[in-house]
Amino acid sequence: MFTGRHYHFMDNKGRVSIPSRYREILQERKDRQLVLTNFQGYILAFPAAEWQKIEAKFAEQPLFRKDLRNFQRFLISGVEECPLDRQGRILVPPNLRDYAKLSREVCLVGAVRCFEIWDKVAYDAHWKQLEDSIDEGMLDELLI
Repeated sequence: MFTGRHYHFMDNKGRVSIPSRYREILQERKDRQLVLTNFQGYILAFPAAEWQKIEAKFAEQPLFRKDLRNFQRFLISGVEECPLDRQGRILVPPNLRDYAKLSREVCLVGAVRCFEIWDKVAYDAHWKQLEDSIDEGMLDELLI
């Protein structure tokens, strides 16, 4: 599972180092490629095998449901396949860097089956909002 948050610097070419724990997960899965896409102002990063499950789910959905079609169009149109280099980095394509307004400092945030790539300033602001809105009742629901 992808967990935790990790702050990293993106180099001038748009390369970001993947945290060692995340690389270990990818190695265990024999997966050296991530699938990145745009989502809610940040980037979602999926192991290729996990992304294939999402594509399969999309393939099962009705073609003529406008809300599903719009969501699929948005998510799929942003997809970029990004292999890990020998140093454990990925090159975040310019279109996704622009979409997420990534600056030099980024935050990689675990989301169990995938992880998110945020601009550090945007993530810190989002974190503060999350902290203020946490409902302890959610923990009860998860533990039941």
